[in-house]
Amino acid sequence: MTHTDKLTTADEVRAGVASSAGLSSEQPVAVRARPSVAARTEASARREDSARGRVPLTRRTWFVIVGGSLLPLLLLAIWQAVTALGLVSASQLPSPASVWTAGVDLLQRGLLGQYAAISTQRVLIGFAIGALLGLILGAIVGLSRLADILIAPTLGAIRAVPSLAWIPLLILWLKIGEESKITLIAIGAFFPVYTTVSAALRHVDRQLVEAGRAFGYNGVRLFSTVQLPAVLPSVVSGLRLALAQSWLFLVAAELIASSMGLGFLLIDSQNNGRIDRIILAIILLAVLGKVTDSLVGLFERWVNKRWS
Repeated sequence: MTHTDKLTTADEVRAGVASSAGLSSEQPVAVRARPSVAARTEASARREDSARGRVPLTRRTWFVIVGGSLLPLLLLAIWQAVTALGLVSASQLPSPASVWTAGVDLLQRGLLGQYAAISTQRVLIGFAIGALLGLILGAIVGLSRLADILIAPTLGAIRAVPSLAWIPLLILWLKIGEESKITLIAIGAFFPVYTTVSAALRHVDRQLVEAGRAFGYNGVRLFSTVQLPAVLPSVVSGLRLALAQSWLFLVAAELIASSMGLGFLLIDSQNNGRIDRIILAIILLAVLGKVTDSLVGLFERWVNKRWS
């Protein structure tokens, strides 16, 4: 669709709303801007600033990278200083060099990459399943008042169940295998997506929906052209929350019933008194979580370009 087509459609929507309200087409009619229109306007402003050489400092890539690295580097320096000065016992807080040595040792033995890969695989599979189910049920509950009455109270009660409470039941049902771990991660990923999507769809501008229906949009077409673009920011926010929940539920699953993975590395290091490996596993979880969150951020940019 060209830029001209989008402007024409907006004019037609305003004219349709005005005629349905008994107003002349020349009178101003208040129609709430779609999020995609706002995103397009912001993107246009950024392009104009870039063309004029007035890109703000906070939007420059090098500044974002350097600024985001300052706090981790500061924490690393403080950690090194504390251990070098002997302010904390090495048995409680090993030095960064000790943690690095432990990581190299596990990497040379082929364990570090294996543990990181299996944990990432579990998270991605569980996240995909949970997010998909969350999108489907969230859309059903958000669009249907009857489904909201029948389904929402039960899901609200299940959402309050702690992650550790599911583990004994899943082990008895699915045994100690990949199925139980992925199911637990999917449960963790489901509720953030379901909650954000259903709540966002309930608050879509009804005037915008009625205008879409006036142009013959119904069912799936109405959802894909009017309602979905209006809730895309909430959908992406739900996906990011779901991904963070997936990593949390992964650790819960691997701490209890696993023989591989970063969660297993945590509990095995605790049993052996290897604090350096515990810190290494925590750092790896933080790094992998940030990397996967950045991938969702790239998806968010693609979505904004696709729908703006």
